[in-house]
Amino acid sequence: MTLTVKQAADRWLAVYVANARSAKNMAMAAQRSRDFLEPFMGERVLSDVRPDDVREYRLWLQAKELAPRTVRHILTDLRCLFRWAAESEHLEKSPFPRRVMPRIQESSPDRLLDDEVAAVLAIPEPHAFIVRFALGTGLRWGELCRAEASHVEGGMLVVSQTKSTRVRRVPLAPALIREILSKPGRLVPYTEGSAGSFAKYVQRHSGVARFHVHQLRHTFACRWVEGGGGLASLQQILGHASVVTTQHYARLSDESVRREAERVRETGGNLVADRVVA
Repeated sequence: MTLTVKQAADRWLAVYVANARSAKNMAMAAQRSRDFLEPFMGERVLSDVRPDDVREYRLWLQAKELAPRTVRHILTDLRCLFRWAAESEHLEKSPFPRRVMPRIQESSPDRLLDDEVAAVLAIPEPHAFIVRFALGTGLRWGELCRAEASHVEGGMLVVSQTKSTRVRRVPLAPALIREILSKPGRLVPYTEGSAGSFAKYVQRHSGVARFHVHQLRHTFACRWVEGGGGLASLQQILGHASVVTTQHYARLSDESVRREAERVRETGGNLVADRVVA
């Protein structure tokens, strides 16, 4: 049977993506296919696609002034589609070429600064508790919304229904344990789809206009590393499948580096920098 790229993509979405991805990621893959893949090569015969067609697809995407990360996500879907097609014997082999992915400029984690942390912690209760809970555990928003006091065991919060499907145990500070155990039922009175409304509340009451919920997780991770915590432990706490993801937090903040530089200078470890040239 001769398939067009669109027909193959529809089959891939219905069979492969529906089994391998969450509902949210399924919808995003379908949208990327509809908005980009179909207009560019949807009517092409799948077996006629060549590596240069993929390279031209990348250039076409870049001409639309899409962010490099967006282009990478779109191309990752195409690579997955071609691999599935080869595995399902719709193709002899994938035509996806090497060195076609755009490079993504490294950036520091989108964390909150110390004064911003103080501002978001000062919002009214019970919202301030949600901030304390997130900063003290590094949980994702959905995990925060599902957490209950009954999930605390031996000083650890047992987290199930995770992104990786693995159950994990997150250590809790004694003060946070006491606060959690004083609250019956669900700890966060929000639904998983309401992260935006919570963020708007925090922005309005804290004055931190750039606040979003995931910054609390990033801030937890950065503070863990800056406090001397190991990456292996952080990987387990955050639930990352690979330590490569966790290593993103190994880059210390400018403020942390500045404090370390001051400590080195105070101990005479950077004598050349302290000399004044007349």
